[in-house]
Amino acid sequence: MTRAIKYFILLLIGIVHIVPFYILINMSFKSLEDTSSKWLPSQSLYLDNFVHAWEDAHLGRAILNNCIITFSVIALVVIIGAFAAYPLARHQTRWNNFIYTLSISCLIVPALTILVPLYKFIVDMDGMNTYWAIILTQVTFSLPMTIFLFTGFINSVPRELDEAGLIDGCSRFAIFYKIILPLLKPITATIIIVIGVQVWNDYQFSIFFLQKREVQTIPVALSMFISQFHSNINWVAAGCLMGMLPLTVLYLFLQKYFIKGMADGAVKG
Repeated sequence: MTRAIKYFILLLIGIVHIVPFYILINMSFKSLEDTSSKWLPSQSLYLDNFVHAWEDAHLGRAILNNCIITFSVIALVVIIGAFAAYPLARHQTRWNNFIYTLSISCLIVPALTILVPLYKFIVDMDGMNTYWAIILTQVTFSLPMTIFLFTGFINSVPRELDEAGLIDGCSRFAIFYKIILPLLKPITATIIIVIGVQVWNDYQFSIFFLQKREVQTIPVALSMFISQFHSNINWVAAGCLMGMLPLTVLYLFLQKYFIKGMADGAVKG
């Protein structure tokens, strides 16, 4: 393959990824009266879309709800996933291999296939419109990927470090806490980004379990602008642009760990 073809493919991939962002930004600055093509740039910066999206969708409260849910899920997933992955990686018994295989097999189960019994369970537990119900639901569906990445990364850590810790008199917990855990920074950053984006943008669970305005997340709050009788797509675009800023800032802080953690956790696993 020649260098020109490689550059053409890279350019094509870049365009495919940039076009949606261009349309999003372009539509967010167009007024509702502007009926020109979404491909044509707006002749003036119409900032009222951001005002309407913020006020009518109560976006400030929605962003706060997203932060509470997302950061709670990330904290629980990282803690539980790391503690679960260490024995699965270091003690590969038949039982642990079965647990690991069972956990990984959950990745192929679509969440929507069990939505009806899950919804009934949440209703019976009085979990509708509560943070704890949606947080535990998200943690449950995020753990398989987390355990997969953590286990693969820990497998790449030399076992001699554990043996050295045992010789120095460390317990298994001390070895994990003082030796293994500090080495998990790259894969932890990857998990924070991957799971964080997944939970932040979640719609399938939030639309069912978070129906009150006080607990609605950004995707649910913005969905009110699109219905059978009206469609304020410009307000939605402005709301999406504001809603993506927190995760964008988070990614900028963690980007140097992202590729390394994903490669070490997935390929070596």
